[in-house]
Amino acid sequence: MELDSQAVSLNNAIKAANPAVLDLLSAKGKAIFFPKLGILAQSAEAGGKEINATIGIALEDDGSPVALPSISKNLNLPAGDAYPYAPSPGRADIRKIWKGMIEKKNPGLAGKVFSNPVVTAALTHGLSMAGYLFCDEGDTVILPDLFWENYGLIFTNAFGAGLDTFPTYTEAGAFNSAGLKAKLEAPSKNGKKIVLLNFPNNPSGYTPYPAEVKEIVAAVNAAAQRGDKVVVLIDDAYFGLVFEEGVYKQSIFCDLGDLHPNVLAVKIDGATKEDYVWGFRVGFLTYAVKGGTAPLYEALEAKTGGAIRGNISNSSNPAQSLLVRSWSAGEYEAEKRQKFDLLKKRYDEVKRILAAHPEYKSQFTALPFNSGYFMCIKPKADPEALRQKLLKDYSTGTINFGSILRLAFSATPTAKLEKLFENVFKASSELTSA
Repeated sequence: MELDSQAVSLNNAIKAANPAVLDLLSAKGKAIFFPKLGILAQSAEAGGKEINATIGIALEDDGSPVALPSISKNLNLPAGDAYPYAPSPGRADIRKIWKGMIEKKNPGLAGKVFSNPVVTAALTHGLSMAGYLFCDEGDTVILPDLFWENYGLIFTNAFGAGLDTFPTYTEAGAFNSAGLKAKLEAPSKNGKKIVLLNFPNNPSGYTPYPAEVKEIVAAVNAAAQRGDKVVVLIDDAYFGLVFEEGVYKQSIFCDLGDLHPNVLAVKIDGATKEDYVWGFRVGFLTYAVKGGTAPLYEALEAKTGGAIRGNISNSSNPAQSLLVRSWSAGEYEAEKRQKFDLLKKRYDEVKRILAAHPEYKSQFTALPFNSGYFMCIKPKADPEALRQKLLKDYSTGTINFGSILRLAFSATPTAKLEKLFENVFKASSELTSA
């Protein structure tokens, strides 16, 4: 397929800044561009004219957006912040604010250069756009064996990339950096490696400790030093929800974003879990590479914006507007701390329950966890049989991940956590004694 001249221009800008990044792009990634010469450009040129018959929305005679009063009465937003389309890469204000928030939450980024975040329709869409840009059919994505099942739909079903897993934990219960290293050392198509890291991890609720982060970074760096080109997709959906002292509290994006010219770090995050707005569907996709330049990042942002325009056009304008207003409100930090404290209280209660009931170990083993929304157990009973028995006899819902059950303490009232684990113990005991 002959590439559009706008795609060629973006590819040339990327190649001039860092040829390895161009090599990491998929065929779709190389072909995509943000259309600056079509409808959008012509509409921009007509802005401010007496008659603007370009834009594809409906306006009242006074120039305000046409809106249904039955909807407007339930919105505490000006019509201009609710009804018009947002730009495909996201509103300029929210992108600027989120970049500042990333820097504030990650002191390790001080003095480092990274792209402006591009707004996605939350994490699933951000991961999908990363798949679009970097995954060709037949590629493999390296990741721990405890992973969110939606990765299969995103990377395998949609883009034809296989999932190549390694055991998440060592026998000692640490993150299995050696497993990642071994996967990175294996031969790959065209020397291109795709790695997916998710901390705090869904489903395990585990975040590495600083020493483990160093090992992960060293494994990626070794691959880059050998000449491999590595794109690391960093799923930071649960970023900030770390409940134990000594756990690495920054995003690994800080360490990978200026590691080596052959390593492109892609941070995929959002307000979904960080700010408890699951239905808003506002996420972000941000790039960093050692020696990254403004032209390189602008080209990657343009390609991402083009992929979004060709996929969903743009993310929700009302949701972006509401978040911008919340972040500028004086009570935001205190409110966020209050919700963090609620989850921390439940986490602490789970730890207390497990410590107070050593007999539970006869029926299940708790996998290491220190953060996020979840923890996992490896039951003595068949996991699916246990899940079904909990539903039928104990009015208790859990998630089966093959050999383990995931328990969401984030969604369980604090007062019912004791009963949750008691139910699991009793149900498993009945199954194993039958």
